Amino acid sequence: MAANKISPLKSMPGEKNAKADALSRSFVFSPREEAKLVSIVPKEVIVAALTPDLFSSLSKAQAMQMNNDSMVSEIFLLGFQHLNDFKFPMFSLILLIHILTIYGNVLVIALVTISHGLQSPMFFFIRQLSLSDLLESMVIVPILLKTVMNEGTKISLIGCIAQLYFFGISEVLQCFLLTVMSYDRYLAICNPLRYSSLMNHKFCVKLIVMSWVISFSVTPVVVISATTQKFCNQNTINHFFCDYFPLLELSCSDTSMARILQITMSMPVILTPLILIIVSYMCIGHEILKIVSNTGRQKAFSTCSSHLAVVSIFYGTLIAIYVVPPRKDSQTISKVLSLLYTVVTPFINPMIYSLKSADMKNALKILYNKENFVKFKAKS
Repeated sequence: MAANKISPLKSMPGEKNAKADALSRSFVFSPREEAKLVSIVPKEVIVAALTPDLFSSLSKAQAMQMNNDSMVSEIFLLGFQHLNDFKFPMFSLILLIHILTIYGNVLVIALVTISHGLQSPMFFFIRQLSLSDLLESMVIVPILLKTVMNEGTKISLIGCIAQLYFFGISEVLQCFLLTVMSYDRYLAICNPLRYSSLMNHKFCVKLIVMSWVISFSVTPVVVISATTQKFCNQNTINHFFCDYFPLLELSCSDTSMARILQITMSMPVILTPLILIIVSYMCIGHEILKIVSNTGRQKAFSTCSSHLAVVSIFYGTLIAIYVVPPRKDSQTISKVLSLLYTVVTPFINPMIYSLKSADMKNALKILYNKENFVKFKAKS
């Protein structure tokens, strides 16, 4: 077939794109071949051919093409900017909290493991909660320290996804562990006669295994929705760790389905356990009000006050960040709340349970008493 005639081209800069388009169409021999030929000879290359400086224009066109196809391989975490004189004090404070968090949670795990006086179901669950706190602290705080010291830090995209994955596991696990612990308090106060038979060791193990299985099953669904996104051009996250919504802000593809999936998954994972906890404490409160003596009421309430404090801090910050729809002007508030439940909560959890529990304090006294340490080790 005969090719279309091409009118003489004048080298006017304003007409380059139109002429390039016309010239590229002139190489089309049939409608079926059009897409194929246009893809082989991009319009940017033809524009380059129409310019006087062919070499520089071709280089520019190639750079444009590579830029369109480039993908982000590193993420830059901004963290807390403009700290100035507060950088070293904040770094020192977070480092101290991190060390004490590791020490406190490892101590709780060790005490519950080796002490025969701490073998009740509640301490069995507290040990799992300490494991979850350790996981969260080890995943988040080292990167946080780098962002504070350097006022931002780089992390690979794979490392960012891995951090999001393990962080999600620890959060989901804590949701279900706190629910299991509230059920334990419900049985202890509302059904004390059958508590030992219902909350036996085998049932406790089943509850723990179920919590771990759910956390390992739910988290990949949300994380995979983030990994399927295309990350190009932008690579800066205004946060101190790779959280889900800040990571989606970098995507150059449509994130509406990923956001809907995250909210859909977070509703049952966060709100369903919270509803069960609220119902449990409503029953506990109703049962405590039936107790005539004030001493009996205080004793019953003291058995669940530490758990109630941890639940209030954990769910208060979690709902504010992941259930309430995010706003553009809430990034600073979100970072402060995230700092509260990723750094402070794992730090205070061991102290809350240790100071409120007479059995835990007795175990600590025995452990740190030099005269009875050998005796304690032999008994355990």
